[in-house]
Amino acid sequence: MRADGTFAVKSFTPAELVPDPAVPTGVPVGVATMEKHFEGGVAGRSATLFTAAYDQAAGVGTYVAMESFEGALNGRAGAFAFAHSATTTGADRTAEFLVIVPSSGTGELAGISGTGGITVDADGTHRVWFDYAVD
Repeated sequence: MRADGTFAVKSFTPAELVPDPAVPTGVPVGVATMEKHFEGGVAGRSATLFTAAYDQAAGVGTYVAMESFEGALNGRAGAFAFAHSATTTGADRTAEFLVIVPSSGTGELAGISGTGGITVDADGTHRVWFDYAVD
């Protein structure tokens, strides 16, 4: 099955988490928490742990995120966790992955497994999709 939706970031809160001793690199490494709201065939909200090595001025970097989603996929209600990552050189997204965490589903999404993806339209619209199965 496939569920498609759009999402908006409702909050982005950087965290003060610095390794000790810190290791400076060519781009800053940071951690943040996020809340996202989803609409469409993917409807609900997520709480996200977001890590990135990213140069804001150049728009270059890589992120890795772990999300806890609650809501519905195509009307099927529950919760599950998923992980995703991508790299950008400023004008593209590469090395993308999105995977649903095994055994993380609850409610009508218990037993969910699958993959998916995230794209960002030229106008800034964020899109997400899940290709999934529920046992």
